[in-house]
Amino acid sequence: MSENVQHAFKELIFCLQTSRLYPSWHPEFKKAVDKAYAALAGALKDKGELVIGIVGGELAFEKEIFFDLSLRVKPMIEQLKEKGIERISIFAGLTCEELNKFITIINTEDDPSLLTRESMAQAGIKNISVGKIKTTLASSISQKAAKAIDYLGIYDESLDKVTGSLENVLNAQTLDHLTLQLTMKTVMDNLLGRHQDFLNVTAVKRYDLTTFAHLFNTSILSMYFSTRMGFNQEAVREIGVAALFHDIGKLYISRKIIRKPDKLTADEFDKVKNHVILGAELLLKYVDGLGELPLVVCFEHHLKYDLSGYPKISFYDRPHIASMIVAICDVYDALSSRRSYKNDYPPLLIYEIMNKDRGKGFHPGLLDKFFQTIGVWPQGTFVGLSDSRIAVVTEENEDDIFSPKVKIISGEEPGKVIDLKDTKPTLKIERYLNPLTEGKEYLGKV
Repeated sequence: MSENVQHAFKELIFCLQTSRLYPSWHPEFKKAVDKAYAALAGALKDKGELVIGIVGGELAFEKEIFFDLSLRVKPMIEQLKEKGIERISIFAGLTCEELNKFITIINTEDDPSLLTRESMAQAGIKNISVGKIKTTLASSISQKAAKAIDYLGIYDESLDKVTGSLENVLNAQTLDHLTLQLTMKTVMDNLLGRHQDFLNVTAVKRYDLTTFAHLFNTSILSMYFSTRMGFNQEAVREIGVAALFHDIGKLYISRKIIRKPDKLTADEFDKVKNHVILGAELLLKYVDGLGELPLVVCFEHHLKYDLSGYPKISFYDRPHIASMIVAICDVYDALSSRRSYKNDYPPLLIYEIMNKDRGKGFHPGLLDKFFQTIGVWPQGTFVGLSDSRIAVVTEENEDDIFSPKVKIISGEEPGKVIDLKDTKPTLKIERYLNPLTEGKEYLGKV
């Protein structure tokens, strides 16, 4: 395959990916369309037609299949397949306006009839056509209907990708900003859809000692909380990326210091406090791709609401709202997580610990909203009730964060759902069952 055709192919893929992140009016979208058009126009000078296909879930051009690239753009491939697109044909005479309209239709329309050659021609798109590959064995079952979402798989795959991004920054290597943004969008799409299923996976993964799992969990919590706060999708994604890098400086510090079971010496504690400055210096090199928010959050997330934290800066008023959101989610996940040097804390104790810092370490209104969103007893938590039955929390009551809805899993009336807000004070939660110890036997009963 000629070099200019390969370049055109990659620029079109990049454009399709970018369009999943930005609306058609956004400068980044327009920039990607312009680059893709220039590359395609150059390739079409040599060939009258370019045909890109999806074969068995892999991207292909003529007889060449791109396995590595297909793995990187898997969400885009799935999106095309769900729309019934297995082939994209591009003809000489293509205009930039046609490409712009085509990319916009791909990302905004779910009606397959709008992608027929006739409908696209009516929309002014005459030099692009889409359809199925006739030689491909098509399943009679809709992929979309048959597809079961593997949230644990999504989590693990996303964690692998963000781990690579974090390691690139730590090693001062080039950062693939687009792959990172698309990974965060995949996470965000699951949060906005079946958010609790995904958060339940996050809760399970709090017992994973993977180096970057805490950063990823904090990012997921920050995006979920921001969504519930009413932030738009682009802002939610930006906060998620900022949360992911908020402790990048700490990874520069010896693990022997961070995980030391004994009390830190004054010198060791000074090194720990300096991690926010180290992190900000690291992220300064990536501002062009990541934006300024990760740097700001990295620098501010230990400042505290009343500015009693570190680093000591005299001219600050209040930390950025993203920094205050990440600070809450950071502490919550840290207290919830089991580490090699500590056990996780019960949910009620976490609430009590964090509320002692209300108005000092944490913005009081944000902290209240966080627990209204997450609950004192998060969904999926195993609890012992005052009548000795065992239950699992199924839903929060925002107007009564101590009394969620629960489903009985052991004792009389298994499967019954009870709203504990309606049973006070006769029936209430009495204790927490850790899923690694006392609650382990109930894991298969949810």
